[in-house]
Amino acid sequence: MRKLRTAALAAACLSISSMALAAEVELRLAHLLPPTHPVQTLGLDPWIGSIKQASDGRINITVFPASQLGAPADHYDMTRDGIAEIGYVNPGYQAGRFPIYSLAEIPFHVSNSKQGAKALHEWYAPIAETEMADVKYCLINPHDPGTIHSKVEIKVPADIKGKNIRPAHATMARFVASLGGASVQVPAPEAREAITKGTADAMTFPWNSIYIFGIDQATKYHLDMPFYISSQMLLINKAAYEGMSEENRKVIDDHCTADWSEKFSTGWADNEASGRDKMVADSSHTIYKPTDEEVKLWRDASAPLLDAWRADVKAKGADPEAIYQSYTEALKRNGSLYE
Repeated sequence: MRKLRTAALAAACLSISSMALAAEVELRLAHLLPPTHPVQTLGLDPWIGSIKQASDGRINITVFPASQLGAPADHYDMTRDGIAEIGYVNPGYQAGRFPIYSLAEIPFHVSNSKQGAKALHEWYAPIAETEMADVKYCLINPHDPGTIHSKVEIKVPADIKGKNIRPAHATMARFVASLGGASVQVPAPEAREAITKGTADAMTFPWNSIYIFGIDQATKYHLDMPFYISSQMLLINKAAYEGMSEENRKVIDDHCTADWSEKFSTGWADNEASGRDKMVADSSHTIYKPTDEEVKLWRDASAPLLDAWRADVKAKGADPEAIYQSYTEALKRNGSLYE
């Protein structure tokens, strides 16, 4: 009898201990990338671990990678609707929905993605309160500036004409169209199939993602310049956030800062930059560095994108000149303005 009472007491203590260790808040985080991607291992995992530690285990985040909860273009709405409490969202997958944000997609503005992430956060966080009012903006995660990778050599804007290009986002699709190319719009995980099956002749991608997604055997020509960025964001379902205790909300707020945008983005930026070094060392790849005159051709060709952006923002009742000035000032302040 004494053994039974001892066993029952031990079981009760174990049950109470388990309850004490259970998280107060359970959050699902959805993203489109494979679980081995550097965004997961170098960005999300440290961020999630820091939240768990700072909350003394009260906040637990379970990751659903590889579009398990929905298609890449649906991640914003999934977050808004609570299918996932946190979404890793590429706003550029929805053309025209976030016209102010799309300024960040216009080429030749962001020279690096470490300090650039901090600059983008400082610039966009107050804008997100209205442009993304149905979610809580947390942080921004641009990749290392990407470029054009192709099956045949592309050196100048005229080389785009007549080619099928997989663009990174809606703004790059607009650019391709302006140069006489056709866009093959697929999310990053489907880019390899588009290239290998001949649907696309070229793509805009960061450097090491060519290796991560197994595209290095199909694209042998690479334009060597920091051309454009694509930024992803961590967004949080408003009801989930507002339903937390004040103590737990503070933990989340402390992890949704400009400094965290920079910290979150640094590992992936370094990883992507390493892909260029691999290609330089591989004689089967051709890396072409454009001349100053050719860079000017590219910059001149992209100038109409800024004019179109101004018109889109003005149509929404916002002041494009003030927004553009705050954007470039944030980039310059953080040493990440392309000049």
